[in-house]
Amino acid sequence: MHPTELVLSPRLRKTAYEDRVFDLGIQSFTIYNHMTLPVSFSSNPQAYQHLCEHVQIWDVAAERQVEVVGPDALKLVELITPRDIASCDIGQCVYAPLADQDGLIINDPLILRLGEDRFWISIADSDVLLWVKGIAYGCGYDVQVFEPDVSPLAVQGPKADDLMADLLDDSIRDIRFFRFIETKINGIPVVLARSGWSGQGGFEVYLQSSADGIALWDAVWQAGQKYNIKVGAPNLIERLESGLKSYGSDMTLDDHILECGMEPFLNLDKSAEYMARESIEQMQQSGIKRRLCHVMAKGDPLPALRERWQVSAGATAIGLASSCAWSPKYAANLMFAMLDIQSSQPGQSVSVLVDGAEVDAVVCDNRWNV
Repeated sequence: MHPTELVLSPRLRKTAYEDRVFDLGIQSFTIYNHMTLPVSFSSNPQAYQHLCEHVQIWDVAAERQVEVVGPDALKLVELITPRDIASCDIGQCVYAPLADQDGLIINDPLILRLGEDRFWISIADSDVLLWVKGIAYGCGYDVQVFEPDVSPLAVQGPKADDLMADLLDDSIRDIRFFRFIETKINGIPVVLARSGWSGQGGFEVYLQSSADGIALWDAVWQAGQKYNIKVGAPNLIERLESGLKSYGSDMTLDDHILECGMEPFLNLDKSAEYMARESIEQMQQSGIKRRLCHVMAKGDPLPALRERWQVSAGATAIGLASSCAWSPKYAANLMFAMLDIQSSQPGQSVSVLVDGAEVDAVVCDNRWNV
């Protein structure tokens, strides 16, 4: 059998760091926002262990930005999310799920406030730019909506603070979670945010000129040598242990925002208009029918999940599992699964159909406790 090849063409945009990613021996990648996104350079368990102990550099330039700027910028950003954005300070980022008029999830980005009337929507994998441009035009808002030349580079792991302090100075240790500063690394302008798609701590470095991508990568790479830096990527094992949901995998445009456990990140009674308000109020009155749950299965590691697995309670199908990885921390397979509400309580015994075999599992709370 001939190996399968993914052809990279100009239609798939090159990232600012892609040359270094290939130089360092990428083994697999996926397509994300019409760009390459690295998946692995070593086995998932090896990468997981290193991430939890040291520091990694990730090419996450595919985490594209939608810039909204102008007199009506705040009004527009408020309209597309049930999260209160007016209270977000300049220099702060907030996790702000986006929902349409039916309450369905469009994306789950961070929103960075760079000025009173200037925002970056730092998106997961979906064409948010086109949706926001359409809303801005349809509402007649006085704004510009575009994709700026911004390429995030993630520095993640317990030694990230030490590395970035060497590159800049010790003041970066005082940057609070979900806050950012504008600074320069080796003369290269960046926005430095304490954020990232892992629970190990670290930073996202928002490069503002893709032409400086290799220079920025090399500066971080060199500073990281004393800290055993390695090239990495968002790690499936670590993200499940940390309870980080993935848009497109664990929740999609078919899912209502209240079904996905987003309530802690919403301000449903905010004074600003938002398009999902009526749908959310109706859902609150009628009651949600499904919920995205944490599910744990003890035993040997399960195979990689390509299609969603059926989850059952007894003889009744109650939902689908969407992500799975074997966790060294819990010595079990961890999954996200969208389940019928009556079977979503922690402690509920379920079974998961994996390659034709039933695997016993249990629903957990959001900290993986039964």
